Amino acid sequence: MTGIFIFSLLLRFWKLGQFNTLVFDEVYYAKFANNYLTGTHFFQSHPPLSQYLIAFGIWLGSHFPASPDTINTLTGSARSTWSYRWLNAFSGSFLPLIVGAIAYQLTSRRSYGLIAALLVALDGLFLVESRYALNNIYLVSFGLLGQLFFLLALESKNHQFRLLIFSGIFFGCCVSIKWNGLGFILGTYLILALYQLKNFSQIPHLSVFLNKLTQPAKILNHCQSLKFKNILISLVLIPIVTYTLLWIPHLIMNPQYNFWEVHREIYLFHRKIGGNSPEVHRYCSPWYTWLIMWRPVAYFYEKNEVIYDVHAMGNPLLWWMSSVAIFILLILFLTKLFQSKQDDWYPSEISLYLLFNYTANLLPWIKVSRCTFLYHYMAAYLFAILALAWMINQWLRSQMLLEKITGIVMIVVIIVAFIHWLPIYLGLPLSDLDFKLRLLFRNWI
Repeated sequence: MTGIFIFSLLLRFWKLGQFNTLVFDEVYYAKFANNYLTGTHFFQSHPPLSQYLIAFGIWLGSHFPASPDTINTLTGSARSTWSYRWLNAFSGSFLPLIVGAIAYQLTSRRSYGLIAALLVALDGLFLVESRYALNNIYLVSFGLLGQLFFLLALESKNHQFRLLIFSGIFFGCCVSIKWNGLGFILGTYLILALYQLKNFSQIPHLSVFLNKLTQPAKILNHCQSLKFKNILISLVLIPIVTYTLLWIPHLIMNPQYNFWEVHREIYLFHRKIGGNSPEVHRYCSPWYTWLIMWRPVAYFYEKNEVIYDVHAMGNPLLWWMSSVAIFILLILFLTKLFQSKQDDWYPSEISLYLLFNYTANLLPWIKVSRCTFLYHYMAAYLFAILALAWMINQWLRSQMLLEKITGIVMIVVIIVAFIHWLPIYLGLPLSDLDFKLRLLFRNWI
C-alpha cells in the first residue's frame, strides 16, 4: 500500500508547474481562491470549501521559491502554477488509500483493499483532476472519508458515536464542495433505511425477504443496532451544521448575499445553464454516456512542433471493465434473491453497499437538465471500480487456474493501458501519430 501511495504521489507532482496558464476550470477556482487572499468580492456557483483549500495552498505555496517561468498574474496576483496546484496533488495522492481502506473495512481482506487501491491509482481521470486547481478530487475524497468512518463506526464498540460524528463532518465537507456530494450521504441513508427496516418489519413475508436480502450478516448488519438519536445527530444534524458553518467566512468576505440568497442565486445559475448539447458546451455529455466514456473533456491543448494535450478521461480498459462489473454485480444480486442457497462470490453486503452507493451517485443525474460533464461520474465510478476489484480478487483467490490467469491478465492489461494513455494525463509531448493513437474516436477529441 505504501508503494501505491508513493507511485500516486510521484505521478501527481511530476512537472506539476508546467503549462504556465490556467487550465480548464482553474479560470474559476484558482481565481476565486486568490480572491479570498486579496479580499476581492465575487460570486461563485458552488459552495466555498474547495476554494478555501486552494487558497490555503496558494498562501503556503507562495512562501517557497518558484521558477520565474512558472509565475503568472492570471489569478489576479503574481502566483506560481505550483502554488495553486500542489495541495490538490497531495490530497489526490491519498485517494487510492481511502478506497483501499473502504474495501478492507467491508471484507477484512487485504488483497481486496490492495487491488482496489491499485486500480484507482491506475486511472487517468483521478490523476488529471489531482494535478490542477479543481474541486472534484476534494468532493470524492471527503465523500469517501464519510463512508469510511461510517463503516469504522459500525464495528466500533467504544467509539461508535465519535466515529459517526466524524463521518457526518466529512459528509458536510463533501456537500460544501458541490451539492452533488449529497450522493454519498444518500447511499448511506439507503443502507441505514434497509437495515433499520428489519427492526420494525411486522409483516412475515417482508421479514423473510429482508433477511434474505441482507445475508450473510456481517458489518452492515450493525446498522440495526445504531440508535436513532445517534443517527439523527451525527448523520443529519452534523452535516447540516458543518455545511452551514463553512459558509461563514465566504459570507463575511462577500456580504452582497445572505445565506439564503446565495443559495437561491446558485440554484438559478445552474437552472440557466442549457442542456446537454454542443451548442451549450462542446464537451457536454448526458449521464447515460458516462458508462462508456463517450465524451471525455480536453482540459488543455497546444500544438507547435509537438502536441501537448491533457484529457480528463479514465483509463479506457479499466473504465469499460468497471461498467461491465457493476452490471454483472446487479444481475448476480438479483439472481441471488430467487435462489435458496447463498454463496460468497458476491456477498449480499458488498452488493448492497456498492449498488446503493453507485445508484445514489448516478441516478439523480437523470433529472438534471443543465449541461453535465464526464467528471460528474467520478463518485459513481469509484464504486464501479470497487465492483471490478472484488471480481478480480475472487478470481485470484480461486482454485481454478483459468480464473487465476483471468485475474492476472486483467490487471496486466489495465497497467498497459494506463502506460499507453499516460501522456495525455500528464501532458507529455506527442507527435500527430502518437496523439491519434491515444484519441482513437472522433468523439474523444
